[in-house]
Amino acid sequence: MKIKFQFLMALCLAFAFTACKNSTDTSTTAKEENKTNIAPEKEEKKPAKKGYQVGDKVADFSLQNVDGKMVALSDYKDDKGVIVIFSCNSCPWVVAYEDRMNDLHNTYAEKGYPVLAINSNDIEIKPDDDMPSMQKRAKEKDFKFAYVFDEKQEIYPRFGATKTPEVYLLKNDGEGNMTVAYTGAIDDNGKKPEAVNVKYVENAITALDAGLPPSPDFTKAIGCSIKVKKKAS
Repeated sequence: MKIKFQFLMALCLAFAFTACKNSTDTSTTAKEENKTNIAPEKEEKKPAKKGYQVGDKVADFSLQNVDGKMVALSDYKDDKGVIVIFSCNSCPWVVAYEDRMNDLHNTYAEKGYPVLAINSNDIEIKPDDDMPSMQKRAKEKDFKFAYVFDEKQEIYPRFGATKTPEVYLLKNDGEGNMTVAYTGAIDDNGKKPEAVNVKYVENAITALDAGLPPSPDFTKAIGCSIKVKKKAS
């Protein structure tokens, strides 16, 4: 009897171990299946930034300058490139950069990279960004570069610009076509010029003149949002 009892106990323990193992295996398999189902969602790529990307050709455009004349991108076909800066009058970040914008133009225009500033703000939202205010600001700061008004808000969406200031450094392909070489911030400190460590635009121009691609060719623009005209309901 004792031998039979021990045999039955061993049989029961073996059965229980097998059942437990199967349960664990099933649970593990279920977890692995769940992981497989979740993984694709984590691997989804973020949507690409709208507008021009590095390497894209920029279509010609023409906008009114503060002197009343029309300025076109094609007017710069004999330059090495153009430092396009989406700007305005009212943004404090732009105000902090205006002297540096002047310095960029005064230093690099003669080297083939003039500044072209574009104000795309809706004047119903920002009345201080209208053309008379632009003209006044350009005179006060002695802008030597073109400061044009994207009044119909047709140009900033093409570029994909969202901030002021936001830079698109363009390079001439040698045939008068401008392509995007760098986008983002002017440098790494919008508040304190004396604390700047990396001058992104200047470094990008140095790279282009050396026949090299800018590195980095993209940084995050920090500033005010471009004020977009509200659609009629």
